[in-house]
Amino acid sequence: MEVAIILVFVMGYLAITLEHSIKIDKLIPALVMMAICWALVALGIESFPQWFDSSKHALLEGFGGLPSEEKMHLMEETLLHHLGKTSEILVFLLGAMTIVEIIDYFDGFSTIKDFIKTKKKSKILWIFAILAFILSAIIDNLTATIVLISILQKIVKDKNVRIWFAGLIIIAANAGGAWSPIGDVTTTMLWIGKKVTTGHLVGYLLLPSFLCMAVPTFIASFLPAFKGDLDLEEEVEKKKKSKFSATMLYLGLGAIVFVPIFKMITHLPPYVGMMLSLGIVAIFAEVYSSSKFSMSEIDSEESDAHAHHSPVHHSLSKIELPSILFFLGILMAVAALESLGILFGFAQSLQDTMPQLGTELHSGGVSDLVVLLLGVGSAVIDNVPLVAASLGMFSEPLDHELWHFIAFSAGTGGSMLIIGSAAGVVAMGMEKIDFFWYLKKIAWLAFVGFIVGSIAFMFTRTLF
Repeated sequence: MEVAIILVFVMGYLAITLEHSIKIDKLIPALVMMAICWALVALGIESFPQWFDSSKHALLEGFGGLPSEEKMHLMEETLLHHLGKTSEILVFLLGAMTIVEIIDYFDGFSTIKDFIKTKKKSKILWIFAILAFILSAIIDNLTATIVLISILQKIVKDKNVRIWFAGLIIIAANAGGAWSPIGDVTTTMLWIGKKVTTGHLVGYLLLPSFLCMAVPTFIASFLPAFKGDLDLEEEVEKKKKSKFSATMLYLGLGAIVFVPIFKMITHLPPYVGMMLSLGIVAIFAEVYSSSKFSMSEIDSEESDAHAHHSPVHHSLSKIELPSILFFLGILMAVAALESLGILFGFAQSLQDTMPQLGTELHSGGVSDLVVLLLGVGSAVIDNVPLVAASLGMFSEPLDHELWHFIAFSAGTGGSMLIIGSAAGVVAMGMEKIDFFWYLKKIAWLAFVGFIVGSIAFMFTRTLF
Protein backbone atom coordinates (compact mmCIF):
# COMPACT_ATOMS: atom_id res chain seq x y z
CA MET A 1 0.00 0.00 0.00
CA GLU A 2 2.91 2.35 0.74
CA VAL A 3 4.19 1.80 -2.81
CA ALA A 4 0.74 2.67 -4.20
CA ILE A 5 0.62 5.91 -2.16
CA ILE A 6 4.12 6.92 -3.31
CA LEU A 7 3.11 6.11 -6.92
CA VAL A 8 -0.01 8.30 -6.64
CA PHE A 9 2.11 11.12 -5.21
CA VAL A 10 4.70 10.81 -8.01
CA MET A 11 2.00 10.75 -10.71
CA GLY A 12 0.26 13.77 -9.15
CA TYR A 13 3.60 15.56 -8.87
CA LEU A 14 4.30 14.87 -12.56
CA ALA A 15 0.82 16.11 -13.56
CA ILE A 16 1.52 19.37 -11.69
CA THR A 17 4.88 19.83 -13.42
CA LEU A 18 3.37 18.99 -16.85
CA GLU A 19 0.42 21.38 -16.38
CA HIS A 20 1.08 23.26 -19.63
CA SER A 21 1.61 20.07 -21.66
CA ILE A 22 -1.47 18.14 -20.54
CA LYS A 23 -3.66 21.30 -20.39
CA ILE A 24 -5.02 20.51 -16.93
CA ASP A 25 -4.79 23.15 -14.21
CA LYS A 26 -2.34 22.10 -11.47
CA LEU A 27 -5.11 22.58 -8.89
CA ILE A 28 -6.90 19.43 -10.15
CA PRO A 29 -4.05 16.87 -9.77
CA ALA A 30 -3.11 18.43 -6.41
CA LEU A 31 -6.62 17.88 -4.98
CA VAL A 32 -7.02 14.42 -6.57
CA MET A 33 -3.57 13.36 -5.32
CA MET A 34 -4.42 14.53 -1.80
CA ALA A 35 -7.78 12.74 -1.70
CA ILE A 36 -6.49 9.42 -3.14
CA CYS A 37 -3.42 9.39 -0.87
CA TRP A 38 -5.53 9.77 2.27
CA ALA A 39 -8.12 7.25 0.94
CA LEU A 40 -5.33 4.68 0.50
CA VAL A 41 -4.05 5.49 4.00
CA ALA A 42 -7.53 4.81 5.43
CA LEU A 43 -7.98 1.57 3.44
CA GLY A 44 -4.54 0.21 4.31
CA ILE A 45 -4.29 1.39 7.91
CA GLU A 46 -4.04 -2.23 9.17
CA SER A 47 -1.00 -3.01 7.03
CA PHE A 48 1.23 -0.07 7.98
CA PRO A 49 4.05 -0.98 10.38
CA GLN A 50 4.73 2.58 11.59
CA TRP A 51 3.10 5.96 12.13
CA PHE A 52 4.69 9.40 12.42
CA ASP A 53 3.45 11.55 15.32
CA SER A 54 3.66 15.09 13.90
CA SER A 55 3.03 16.76 17.23
CA LYS A 56 6.11 15.06 18.73
CA HIS A 57 8.15 14.92 15.50
CA ALA A 58 8.87 11.22 16.10
CA LEU A 59 7.68 7.75 15.08
CA LEU A 60 4.95 6.34 17.32
CA GLU A 61 6.10 3.36 19.37
CA GLY A 62 4.10 0.15 19.15
CA PHE A 63 1.80 1.30 16.32
CA GLY A 64 1.72 -2.15 14.68
CA GLY A 65 0.28 -3.75 17.83
CA LEU A 66 -2.62 -1.32 18.26
CA PRO A 67 -6.21 -2.53 17.62
CA SER A 68 -7.83 -1.37 14.36
CA GLU A 69 -10.23 1.02 16.13
CA GLU A 70 -7.35 2.86 17.75
CA LYS A 71 -5.47 3.00 14.45
CA MET A 72 -8.48 4.55 12.70
CA HIS A 73 -8.95 7.02 15.55
CA LEU A 74 -5.25 7.93 15.35
CA MET A 75 -5.52 8.43 11.59
CA GLU A 76 -8.55 10.73 12.00
CA GLU A 77 -6.72 12.73 14.66
CA THR A 78 -3.64 13.02 12.45
CA LEU A 79 -5.73 14.11 9.46
CA LEU A 80 -7.42 16.75 11.62
CA HIS A 81 -4.01 17.87 12.95
CA HIS A 82 -2.62 18.35 9.43
CA LEU A 83 -5.81 20.03 8.21
CA GLY A 84 -5.54 22.42 11.17
CA LYS A 85 -1.88 23.24 10.44
CA THR A 86 -2.59 23.64 6.71
CA SER A 87 -5.66 25.78 7.41
CA GLU A 88 -3.55 28.07 9.59
CA ILE A 89 -1.39 28.79 6.52
CA LEU A 90 -4.40 29.13 4.19
CA VAL A 91 -6.31 31.50 6.50
CA PHE A 92 -3.11 33.50 6.94
CA LEU A 93 -2.77 33.63 3.15
CA LEU A 94 -6.40 34.70 2.69
CA GLY A 95 -5.89 37.55 5.15
CA ALA A 96 -2.65 38.73 3.54
CA MET A 97 -4.11 38.51 0.02
CA THR A 98 -7.23 40.43 1.07
CA ILE A 99 -5.17 43.23 2.65
CA VAL A 100 -3.10 43.46 -0.54
CA GLU A 101 -6.29 43.65 -2.65
CA ILE A 102 -7.77 46.35 -0.34
CA ILE A 103 -4.57 48.38 -0.82
CA ASP A 104 -4.97 47.91 -4.58
CA TYR A 105 -8.66 48.93 -4.37
CA PHE A 106 -7.49 52.36 -3.21
CA ASP A 107 -4.66 52.30 -5.80
CA GLY A 108 -2.16 52.26 -2.94
CA PHE A 109 0.60 50.60 -4.94
CA SER A 110 0.81 53.68 -7.16
CA THR A 111 2.61 55.27 -4.20
CA ILE A 112 5.37 52.67 -4.50
CA LYS A 113 5.40 53.19 -8.27
CA ASP A 114 6.02 56.89 -7.59
CA PHE A 115 9.06 55.97 -5.47
CA ILE A 116 10.54 53.88 -8.30
CA LYS A 117 11.87 56.65 -10.51
CA THR A 118 13.92 54.38 -12.78
CA LYS A 119 12.65 52.37 -15.75
CA LYS A 120 15.88 50.37 -15.96
CA LYS A 121 15.08 46.68 -15.51
CA SER A 122 18.30 45.78 -13.70
CA LYS A 123 17.80 48.54 -11.11
CA ILE A 124 14.18 47.52 -10.54
CA LEU A 125 15.40 43.91 -10.10
CA TRP A 126 17.76 45.01 -7.31
CA ILE A 127 15.02 47.08 -5.64
CA PHE A 128 12.65 44.08 -5.54
CA ALA A 129 15.37 41.62 -4.50
CA ILE A 130 16.48 43.79 -1.56
CA LEU A 131 12.84 44.47 -0.58
CA ALA A 132 12.12 40.72 -0.68
CA PHE A 133 15.21 39.96 1.42
CA ILE A 134 14.29 42.51 4.11
CA LEU A 135 10.50 42.05 4.11
CA SER A 136 10.68 38.24 4.29
CA ALA A 137 12.73 38.49 7.48
CA ILE A 138 10.04 40.71 9.04
CA ILE A 139 6.73 39.38 7.68
CA ASP A 140 7.92 35.90 6.50
CA ASN A 141 8.86 34.81 2.99
CA LEU A 142 5.36 33.71 2.02
CA THR A 143 3.69 37.06 2.77
CA ALA A 144 6.62 39.02 1.31
CA THR A 145 6.26 37.10 -1.95
CA ILE A 146 2.51 37.79 -2.11
CA VAL A 147 2.99 41.50 -1.40
CA LEU A 148 5.88 42.01 -3.85
CA ILE A 149 4.35 40.04 -6.72
CA SER A 150 1.13 42.03 -6.23
CA ILE A 151 3.17 45.24 -6.50
CA LEU A 152 5.07 43.82 -9.46
CA GLN A 153 1.79 43.17 -11.28
CA LYS A 154 1.01 46.89 -11.04
CA ILE A 155 4.43 47.96 -12.35
CA VAL A 156 5.40 45.34 -14.95
CA LYS A 157 2.53 44.73 -17.37
CA ASP A 158 4.30 42.23 -19.67
CA LYS A 159 3.87 38.77 -18.09
CA ASN A 160 6.89 37.32 -19.96
CA VAL A 161 9.09 39.96 -18.30
CA ARG A 162 7.29 39.77 -14.94
CA ILE A 163 7.88 36.05 -14.38
CA TRP A 164 11.65 36.68 -14.52
CA PHE A 165 11.29 39.20 -11.70
CA ALA A 166 9.02 36.76 -9.81
CA GLY A 167 11.67 34.02 -10.08
CA LEU A 168 14.32 36.23 -8.48
CA ILE A 169 11.83 37.38 -5.81
CA ILE A 170 11.37 33.70 -4.80
CA ILE A 171 15.16 33.28 -4.37
CA ALA A 172 15.50 36.55 -2.42
CA ALA A 173 12.46 35.89 -0.20
CA ASN A 174 13.64 32.39 0.75
CA ALA A 175 17.14 33.74 1.45
CA GLY A 176 15.71 36.53 3.63
CA GLY A 177 13.50 34.09 5.54
CA ALA A 178 16.42 31.85 6.51
CA TRP A 179 18.19 34.26 8.88
CA SER A 180 15.10 35.38 10.81
CA PRO A 181 13.27 33.22 13.39
CA ILE A 182 9.93 34.33 11.92
CA GLY A 183 11.05 34.46 8.28
CA ASP A 184 10.41 30.84 7.28
CA VAL A 185 8.27 28.07 8.74
CA THR A 186 11.27 25.70 9.08
CA THR A 187 13.37 28.34 10.85
CA THR A 188 10.42 29.03 13.14
CA MET A 189 10.21 25.28 13.90
CA LEU A 190 13.87 25.22 14.95
CA TRP A 191 13.40 28.42 16.99
CA ILE A 192 10.27 27.18 18.78
CA GLY A 193 11.92 23.77 19.23
CA LYS A 194 14.73 25.49 21.18
CA LYS A 195 17.42 24.51 18.69
CA VAL A 196 18.47 28.05 17.69
CA THR A 197 18.35 31.50 19.29
CA THR A 198 17.72 34.76 17.44
CA GLY A 199 21.14 36.29 18.12
CA HIS A 200 23.12 33.28 16.92
CA LEU A 201 20.78 32.72 13.97
CA VAL A 202 21.40 36.25 12.69
CA GLY A 203 25.13 35.97 13.41
CA TYR A 204 25.54 32.65 11.61
CA LEU A 205 23.20 33.20 8.66
CA LEU A 206 22.96 36.91 7.79
CA LEU A 207 26.03 36.91 5.51
CA PRO A 208 25.33 33.51 3.86
CA SER A 209 21.68 34.49 3.28
CA PHE A 210 22.65 37.88 1.84
CA LEU A 211 25.10 36.23 -0.58
CA CYS A 212 22.43 33.64 -1.47
CA MET A 213 20.26 36.58 -2.60
CA ALA A 214 22.92 38.95 -3.97
CA VAL A 215 24.96 36.57 -6.16
CA PRO A 216 21.99 35.26 -8.25
CA THR A 217 20.62 38.83 -8.52
CA PHE A 218 24.02 40.11 -9.67
CA ILE A 219 24.31 37.35 -12.30
CA ALA A 220 20.69 37.86 -13.42
CA SER A 221 21.23 41.61 -13.92
CA PHE A 222 23.50 40.71 -16.88
CA LEU A 223 20.96 38.38 -18.51
CA PRO A 224 19.04 39.56 -21.63
CA ALA A 225 15.72 39.51 -19.70
CA PHE A 226 16.94 42.38 -17.49
CA LYS A 227 18.54 44.50 -20.20
CA GLY A 228 16.99 47.81 -21.25
CA ASP A 229 14.02 49.72 -19.84
CA LEU A 230 10.48 48.76 -18.88
CA ASP A 231 7.64 49.79 -21.14
CA LEU A 232 5.22 51.53 -18.77
CA GLU A 233 1.70 52.00 -20.05
CA GLU A 234 0.95 55.70 -20.07
CA GLU A 235 -2.80 55.31 -19.67
CA VAL A 236 -2.26 53.60 -16.32
CA GLU A 237 -0.26 56.59 -15.11
CA LYS A 238 -3.03 59.00 -16.15
CA LYS A 239 -5.67 57.26 -14.03
CA LYS A 240 -6.94 59.44 -11.20
CA LYS A 241 -5.27 58.47 -7.95
CA SER A 242 -7.33 58.04 -4.77
CA LYS A 243 -6.55 60.59 -2.06
CA PHE A 244 -6.40 57.68 0.41
CA SER A 245 -3.91 55.62 -1.62
CA ALA A 246 -0.80 56.43 0.45
CA THR A 247 -2.69 56.08 3.76
CA MET A 248 -4.04 52.64 2.82
CA LEU A 249 -0.63 51.47 1.59
CA TYR A 250 1.13 52.36 4.84
CA LEU A 251 -1.79 51.08 6.94
CA GLY A 252 -1.95 47.78 5.02
CA LEU A 253 1.79 47.06 5.05
CA GLY A 254 1.98 48.22 8.69
CA ALA A 255 -0.83 45.80 9.57
CA ILE A 256 1.07 42.90 7.94
CA VAL A 257 4.30 43.86 9.76
CA PHE A 258 2.27 43.92 13.01
CA VAL A 259 1.48 40.17 12.69
CA PRO A 260 4.84 38.80 13.94
CA ILE A 261 4.80 41.38 16.78
CA PHE A 262 1.33 40.16 17.79
CA LYS A 263 2.61 36.56 17.69
CA MET A 264 5.59 37.37 19.92
CA ILE A 265 3.39 39.15 22.48
CA THR A 266 0.48 36.67 22.62
CA HIS A 267 2.18 33.42 21.43
CA LEU A 268 -0.91 32.81 19.29
CA PRO A 269 -0.57 31.42 15.73
CA PRO A 270 0.16 34.09 13.07
CA TYR A 271 -3.25 33.74 11.37
CA VAL A 272 -4.96 35.20 14.47
CA GLY A 273 -2.87 38.36 14.18
CA MET A 274 -3.51 38.46 10.44
CA MET A 275 -7.28 38.35 11.01
CA LEU A 276 -6.97 41.22 13.50
CA SER A 277 -4.91 43.19 10.98
CA LEU A 278 -7.44 42.48 8.24
CA GLY A 279 -10.27 43.65 10.49
CA ILE A 280 -8.51 46.95 11.27
CA VAL A 281 -7.63 47.59 7.61
CA ALA A 282 -11.21 46.72 6.60
CA ILE A 283 -12.65 49.25 9.09
CA PHE A 284 -10.58 52.07 7.56
CA ALA A 285 -11.40 50.84 4.04
CA GLU A 286 -15.14 50.96 4.74
CA VAL A 287 -14.91 54.41 6.34
CA TYR A 288 -12.78 55.83 3.50
CA SER A 289 -15.00 54.15 0.91
CA SER A 290 -18.15 55.78 2.35
CA SER A 291 -16.59 59.24 2.25
CA LYS A 292 -15.29 58.52 -1.24
CA PHE A 293 -18.68 57.61 -2.71
CA SER A 294 -20.99 59.92 -0.76
CA MET A 295 -19.50 63.18 -2.07
CA SER A 296 -21.59 63.68 -5.19
CA GLU A 297 -22.11 62.37 -8.67
CA ILE A 298 -18.64 63.65 -9.60
CA ASP A 299 -16.99 60.41 -8.38
CA SER A 300 -19.36 58.24 -10.41
CA GLU A 301 -16.61 57.56 -12.94
CA GLU A 302 -15.44 54.73 -10.66
CA SER A 303 -15.95 51.21 -12.05
CA ASP A 304 -19.17 49.30 -11.37
CA ALA A 305 -17.28 46.94 -9.08
CA HIS A 306 -16.19 49.85 -6.92
CA ALA A 307 -19.61 51.49 -6.99
CA HIS A 308 -21.75 48.50 -6.00
CA HIS A 309 -19.56 46.60 -3.52
CA SER A 310 -17.82 47.40 -0.29
CA PRO A 311 -14.00 47.40 -0.55
CA VAL A 312 -13.81 44.19 1.48
CA HIS A 313 -16.33 42.31 -0.69
CA HIS A 314 -14.63 43.56 -3.84
CA SER A 315 -11.19 42.55 -2.54
CA LEU A 316 -12.37 39.08 -1.48
CA SER A 317 -13.82 38.50 -4.96
CA LYS A 318 -10.40 39.19 -6.51
CA ILE A 319 -8.44 36.67 -4.42
CA GLU A 320 -6.79 33.86 -6.39
CA LEU A 321 -8.78 31.01 -4.80
CA PRO A 322 -7.32 28.27 -7.07
CA SER A 323 -3.88 29.05 -5.57
CA ILE A 324 -5.30 28.54 -2.06
CA LEU A 325 -6.85 25.17 -3.00
CA PHE A 326 -3.67 24.09 -4.80
CA PHE A 327 -1.75 24.84 -1.63
CA LEU A 328 -4.28 22.78 0.36
CA GLY A 329 -3.90 19.82 -1.99
CA ILE A 330 -0.12 19.70 -2.11
CA LEU A 331 0.41 20.25 1.64
CA MET A 332 -2.14 17.60 2.61
CA ALA A 333 -0.67 15.12 0.11
CA VAL A 334 2.78 15.64 1.64
CA ALA A 335 1.15 15.21 5.07
CA ALA A 336 -0.04 11.73 4.02
CA LEU A 337 3.55 10.70 3.19
CA GLU A 338 4.75 12.23 6.44
CA SER A 339 2.13 10.39 8.52
CA LEU A 340 3.29 6.99 7.27
CA GLY A 341 6.86 7.85 8.21
CA ILE A 342 7.94 7.81 4.55
CA LEU A 343 9.53 11.27 4.67
CA PHE A 344 11.05 10.51 8.05
CA GLY A 345 12.49 7.35 6.52
CA PHE A 346 13.93 9.39 3.64
CA ALA A 347 15.68 11.73 6.06
CA GLN A 348 16.78 8.77 8.19
CA SER A 349 18.28 7.07 5.12
CA LEU A 350 20.56 10.07 4.67
CA GLN A 351 21.88 9.35 8.14
CA ASP A 352 22.26 5.61 7.54
CA THR A 353 24.03 5.92 4.19
CA MET A 354 26.61 8.38 5.48
CA PRO A 355 29.35 6.89 7.68
CA GLN A 356 30.49 8.66 10.84
CA LEU A 357 27.25 10.66 11.18
CA GLY A 358 26.46 9.00 14.47
CA THR A 359 29.75 10.24 15.90
CA GLU A 360 30.34 13.75 17.12
CA LEU A 361 29.70 16.25 14.33
CA HIS A 362 32.61 18.36 13.20
CA SER A 363 33.24 21.29 10.88
CA GLY A 364 33.20 20.12 7.28
CA GLY A 365 33.11 16.54 6.02
CA VAL A 366 30.23 14.11 6.10
CA SER A 367 27.80 16.17 8.21
CA ASP A 368 28.03 19.08 5.77
CA LEU A 369 27.24 16.76 2.86
CA VAL A 370 24.16 15.41 4.65
CA VAL A 371 22.81 18.91 5.35
CA LEU A 372 23.47 19.95 1.74
CA LEU A 373 21.54 16.87 0.58
CA LEU A 374 18.75 17.91 2.96
CA GLY A 375 18.67 21.27 1.14
CA VAL A 376 18.47 19.61 -2.26
CA GLY A 377 15.81 17.24 -0.87
CA SER A 378 13.73 20.19 0.35
CA ALA A 379 13.44 21.37 -3.27
CA VAL A 380 11.87 18.05 -4.28
CA ILE A 381 9.90 17.30 -1.09
CA ASP A 382 8.42 19.84 1.29
CA ASN A 383 11.11 21.13 3.68
CA VAL A 384 8.82 21.07 6.74
CA PRO A 385 8.74 17.26 7.25
CA LEU A 386 12.46 17.02 6.44
CA VAL A 387 13.28 19.52 9.18
CA ALA A 388 10.77 17.78 11.46
CA ALA A 389 12.64 14.53 10.83
CA SER A 390 15.99 16.20 11.57
CA LEU A 391 14.62 17.35 14.96
CA GLY A 392 14.19 13.69 15.88
CA MET A 393 17.40 12.50 14.24
CA PHE A 394 19.95 14.78 15.88
CA SER A 395 20.53 15.54 19.55
CA GLU A 396 22.97 18.44 19.30
CA PRO A 397 22.61 21.22 21.93
CA LEU A 398 21.05 24.66 21.51
CA ASP A 399 22.80 26.86 18.92
CA HIS A 400 25.04 24.07 17.63
CA GLU A 401 26.26 24.93 14.12
CA LEU A 402 24.36 21.92 12.70
CA TRP A 403 20.95 23.47 13.48
CA HIS A 404 21.90 26.76 11.84
CA PHE A 405 23.17 24.99 8.73
CA ILE A 406 19.89 23.00 8.58
CA ALA A 407 17.95 26.29 8.88
CA PHE A 408 19.90 27.79 5.96
CA SER A 409 19.89 24.66 3.81
CA ALA A 410 16.19 23.82 4.19
CA GLY A 411 15.16 27.48 3.87
CA THR A 412 17.10 28.32 0.69
CA GLY A 413 17.38 24.89 -0.97
CA GLY A 414 13.68 24.95 -1.84
CA SER A 415 14.30 27.80 -4.33
CA MET A 416 15.83 25.31 -6.78
CA LEU A 417 12.36 24.09 -7.83
CA ILE A 418 9.28 26.30 -7.97
CA ILE A 419 7.23 23.85 -5.88
CA GLY A 420 10.09 23.39 -3.41
CA SER A 421 9.02 26.28 -1.16
CA ALA A 422 5.84 27.99 0.02
CA ALA A 423 6.98 31.22 -1.68
CA GLY A 424 7.46 29.35 -4.97
CA VAL A 425 4.07 27.62 -4.77
CA VAL A 426 2.29 30.93 -4.18
CA ALA A 427 4.24 32.68 -6.98
CA MET A 428 3.41 29.76 -9.28
CA GLY A 429 -0.28 30.23 -8.51
CA MET A 430 -0.29 34.02 -8.78
CA GLU A 431 1.70 34.23 -12.02
CA LYS A 432 0.90 30.83 -13.61
CA ILE A 433 4.64 30.11 -13.90
CA ASP A 434 5.48 26.91 -15.78
CA PHE A 435 7.45 24.33 -13.77
CA PHE A 436 9.89 23.60 -16.60
CA TRP A 437 10.37 27.27 -17.50
CA TYR A 438 11.48 27.88 -13.90
CA LEU A 439 13.68 24.76 -14.00
CA LYS A 440 15.47 25.98 -17.14
CA LYS A 441 15.69 29.71 -16.41
CA ILE A 442 15.81 30.21 -12.63
CA ALA A 443 16.87 26.92 -10.97
CA TRP A 444 20.57 27.29 -11.84
CA LEU A 445 20.63 30.79 -10.31
CA ALA A 446 19.06 29.41 -7.12
CA PHE A 447 21.63 26.59 -7.08
CA VAL A 448 24.54 29.05 -7.42
CA GLY A 449 23.14 31.15 -4.54
CA PHE A 450 22.65 28.01 -2.42
CA ILE A 451 26.24 26.84 -2.94
CA VAL A 452 27.77 30.32 -2.40
CA GLY A 453 25.71 30.77 0.78
CA SER A 454 26.72 27.31 2.05
CA ILE A 455 30.42 28.09 1.52
CA ALA A 456 29.94 31.42 3.32
CA PHE A 457 28.29 29.59 6.24
CA MET A 458 31.32 27.32 6.56
CA PHE A 459 33.32 30.53 7.09
CA THR A 460 30.90 32.32 9.46
CA ARG A 461 30.57 29.30 11.77
CA THR A 462 34.28 29.55 12.56
CA LEU A 463 33.65 33.01 14.09
CA PHE A 464 31.48 31.63 16.93
